[in-house]
Amino acid sequence: MVDVLVIGGGNAALCAALMAREAGASVLLLEAAPKAWRGGNSMHTRNLRCMHDAPQDVLVEAYPEEEYWQDLLKVTAGKTNEGLARLVIRESSTCRPWMRRHGVHFQPPLSGALHVARTNAFFLGGGKALVNAYYRSAERMGVQVRYDSPVDRLELAGERFVAAFIGAERIAARSCVVAAGGFESNREWLREAWGQNALGEWPADNFLIRGTRYNTGVLLKHLIALGADAIGDPTQAHMVAIDARAPLYDGGICTRLDSVSLGVMVNREGQRFYDEGEDFWPKRYAIWGRLVAQQPGQIGYSIIDAKAIGRFMPPVFDGISAASLPELASKLGLDPDRLMRTVTDYNAACRVGSFDHTVLDDCRTEGLVPPKTHWALPLDTPPYHGYALRPGVTFTYLGLHVDASTAVRFGGKPSDNLFVAGEMMAGNVLGQGYTAGVGMSIGTAFGRIAGSQAAAATGHSIPNPIKPDRLDRRSRA
Repeated sequence: MVDVLVIGGGNAALCAALMAREAGASVLLLEAAPKAWRGGNSMHTRNLRCMHDAPQDVLVEAYPEEEYWQDLLKVTAGKTNEGLARLVIRESSTCRPWMRRHGVHFQPPLSGALHVARTNAFFLGGGKALVNAYYRSAERMGVQVRYDSPVDRLELAGERFVAAFIGAERIAARSCVVAAGGFESNREWLREAWGQNALGEWPADNFLIRGTRYNTGVLLKHLIALGADAIGDPTQAHMVAIDARAPLYDGGICTRLDSVSLGVMVNREGQRFYDEGEDFWPKRYAIWGRLVAQQPGQIGYSIIDAKAIGRFMPPVFDGISAASLPELASKLGLDPDRLMRTVTDYNAACRVGSFDHTVLDDCRTEGLVPPKTHWALPLDTPPYHGYALRPGVTFTYLGLHVDASTAVRFGGKPSDNLFVAGEMMAGNVLGQGYTAGVGMSIGTAFGRIAGSQAAAATGHSIPNPIKPDRLDRRSRA
């Protein structure tokens, strides 16, 4: 019997496995995916949002705790546990030396990501390289890894973990960390959560999954059915407006379109439906998937002109181009007259000041609903370009309710040997919204804590510098 069983194969699970092994515990990690697809959604990531009080290697200037907290507070509209959020923020300032010891390397951001050069540390080689580095380190340290091993249920004795099952196979362990992801790849559950809209549509039928097909929420649903305390809205998720031509699964970061803030966004009726210039794209990109999901047919269209080219990360696939807006509308399947009315009204409302897409500039609209707060330039320079976008779900926010110990709780009573990390508990910090890189911060912080706690439950020492019993009391339940 191993000391610590880790269920999952992404960033949070790997951090838990490495920490438990560092503490001296024997560790078995069960990854549902085959080896070629290991790593969950983490293999599609590219950076970690980091607090830092002064420049450090790839991070410029400073990004102090209070600014990080205010950024998170804004995107979540207050739907977050401040104590747990600040735990994540503080841990983000200390975790990178540990990550480097396990083979992770960092690089400065690419030119198209300069808005996060101060706040985010980018992985050299992206998330796939990070995942591979962790697996190599885990194997060197003696962590047992099994692929193609989807756990479908647990055996509990009250609140205590006893064993996990892969089909008929029973695997006992002295403690367990569940870090098996959300339910974003479970179409039936998404359908149940989102229901039908006023048009009789089932919005979830048109969702694309940016991440892994293996996050089906089986263990999450199972634990909730067993009485584990849950938190979060099942419709809330990291949901991005992505290229409508993206694959159903595993499109990852390259399916994102960053042109929205430089033009107008319309639905299939040719109407604008939200402020495209509300804030910097890394802070607001993750609201657009949900906004598109609420539109007829769950589709939207980003319309730009020649002035926007070169100002955003170029997409993998070219958009639709035309010499005139009516021609572009026809090519996109939109009504030309409706689109022209929308653009004419927008152009007339633009109050152009000093355009600068690197700051919150003074180019705005006046008297237009919805407004465009920044970067409002008339669409008047051909050729025009259009991109169709669909909701792309990265991960869901419904999860298990925890405190700083990461223990799974049943009726408010924490288990003494069952812990949770990653997407399965991210809803404690992310009640809604998102800001770039915070998912990796959550997974790293709570993965490390969960691994240390699981090791401690088997009598091994905790090397983790975060001591849950000494944390800000706001991080307790």
